[in-house]
Amino acid sequence: MKLISPALIFVGTAVIKLRKNLKVCVFLIGFTPSLVFADECVVLLHGLARISNSMGELESKLSRAGFSVTNVEYPSLKHGIETLSAEAVGQGIQDCLEKHSESIHFVTHSLGGILVRHYFEKQSLSKLGRVVMLGPPNQGTKLVDRLMGFPGFSLLGPTASRLGTSPDSILHKLGPVSYEVGVIAGRRNITPMGYFWLGRPNDGIVTVESTRVEGMSDHIILPVTHTFMMRNNKVIDHTINFLKFGRFIRNDKNN
Repeated sequence: MKLISPALIFVGTAVIKLRKNLKVCVFLIGFTPSLVFADECVVLLHGLARISNSMGELESKLSRAGFSVTNVEYPSLKHGIETLSAEAVGQGIQDCLEKHSESIHFVTHSLGGILVRHYFEKQSLSKLGRVVMLGPPNQGTKLVDRLMGFPGFSLLGPTASRLGTSPDSILHKLGPVSYEVGVIAGRRNITPMGYFWLGRPNDGIVTVESTRVEGMSDHIILPVTHTFMMRNNKVIDHTINFLKFGRFIRNDKNN
C-alpha cells in the first residue's frame, strides 16, 4: 500500500517589501496533516429502502481518514438481488477502477452486504480488499417471515421477500465468504417487532446470530440499532480499523 505524506493542497504567493523597495516572492506551501491511502478505494452500499445519503457520515469520515470513497445509490425497491448486485457492486468497482485504485474495499449496510456476497459468488476481483458488513441479514431475518402476509409488504420490492429464513430464501444459496470480511452486529432494539418477534440480542431488524457468515475474519457486537448504526462514531472507528488492519478494535470498553 502506497502512502503519500505530506500532500500538497495549497500554493499561494506573498509579497514582502524589504529595504530599497525590493520585493521578494515567497511561496507558501501547505500540507495535509495526515497520511493518505492514495490507492485504497472504498465502495459504500446502503440498505433496503435507503439512499446513499444514509451512508454520508461514513463517506465523510472515510475520506478524512485518507481513503478514496464512492457512495453508490441503487434502486433497492425496484429490482431483485441478481440485478441489484450486478449493477450496484459493478458500478462501485468501475468507479474505483477509474480512479486507478490498487485495492477496492466495501462497507455495506444490511442488504448491501448480501449484494456483495451474491456478486462474489460467481465473480472475482484481483484488487478486492476488505469488506465490512454492518447489520447484514446473512442468515435471514424472521421479520420478513412475519411480515410477508401483511398488506403493503410488496411495496418493499422483489428483494425483501427473499431475505427471510424460509427454505426458498436466497441466503441459503450463498456459500461461505473467501475474502476478508468483518461483521458489526447491533444489540440495541427500540422496536416492538424486534422485542416480540426476534430472538435476543438483536438490533430491531436482525439478530446478532443472523449477522454471522461462515468464513468471516472478525465479528463484533456493539450497542447500536439497525437503522442508525452506520452513523455511529464507534461503528465508524471500528470500520476504519478493519479496513486498515483487518481486525476490529479489541480494547474498546463498549465491545
